[in-house]
Amino acid sequence: MKITIDQIKKVREKTGGGVMDCRRALEESKGDKKKAVELLKKWGIEKSKKKEGRETKSGIVSSYIHGEGKIGVLVELLCETDFVARTDEFKNLAHELCLQISSMTPKDVKTLLNQEYIREPGVKIADLVKQTIGKLGENITVSRFARMELGEK
Repeated sequence: MKITIDQIKKVREKTGGGVMDCRRALEESKGDKKKAVELLKKWGIEKSKKKEGRETKSGIVSSYIHGEGKIGVLVELLCETDFVARTDEFKNLAHELCLQISSMTPKDVKTLLNQEYIREPGVKIADLVKQTIGKLGENITVSRFARMELGEK
């Protein structure tokens, strides 16, 4: 089956994967976009396992304020280099983690990573982080977070 540039472009827009990875996924799935996306997610998780244990010293602290100032969240998200820390994909992950913490009130990082992602039921936060590791090619760790709610003791 011949894979078109338009097919590659659509899968790439949906996943953020590399051109060659998207092409390979489409070829393996015989042009089925849904299966190609699933393959890319699986490959991202497999890639992330190779990155585990690498030291994470760079990163960002991201913030989110919800409900007209009623809830505030800070997240420290770490990666290997400041180059990756400046990417939109990394910043987006930090923002999504803030939203998750704001709405689901995890007690610690371990609980957060085991929670189901609010935007995609069936996907755990740990899997979301692993998918981003696969896309960016660096180890990423959620170092810590703080959540404050107005009137909370």
